Amino acid sequence: MIEIKDNFLDHHEFNMIQNNLMGVSFPWYYNSAIDLPEDKDKFQFVHVFYENCIPGPSAEVINPIITNMGPILLWRIKANLLTKTPNIVENDFHVDVFDGELKVREQLTTSIFYVNTNNGYTKFEDGSKIESVANRLISFPSNMKHTGTSCTDEKIRIVINFNYLKMV
Repeated sequence: MIEIKDNFLDHHEFNMIQNNLMGVSFPWYYNSAIDLPEDKDKFQFVHVFYENCIPGPSAEVINPIITNMGPILLWRIKANLLTKTPNIVENDFHVDVFDGELKVREQLTTSIFYVNTNNGYTKFEDGSKIESVANRLISFPSNMKHTGTSCTDEKIRIVINFNYLKMV
């Protein structure tokens, strides 16, 4: 059910995206919670590329990924930046599409694109783990619960989450 594609983009396209997202002028926005609003010690930085099928001002940055994925509808695309922690912190299991959007969720696919290599990972409820390897794309049904982690070996961990409808 989990599809893994390494070296998803060609070298040039990948470097452009990585340099952009890891550059000093890319706009990241502070989010005071990752899982639950009452979590006092968890935070992340986010950047929304698409929300409810509407592109944001910097959506073109990820066009090479979108082109290679070939979706027929983009529901939500959001990048997450987590900072280095002394120990790996696993977040709570979740799905990216909310319960109020349940009918939509059952038709969507979730993909995660790893922007940089680090010792963080994506974990699924069955215990399987996918390592954060730069230029890797994983895809799975949007109703599969998963979680991300921090990292301890790099200053930051960046992933881009895609929720979309793909051709069948």
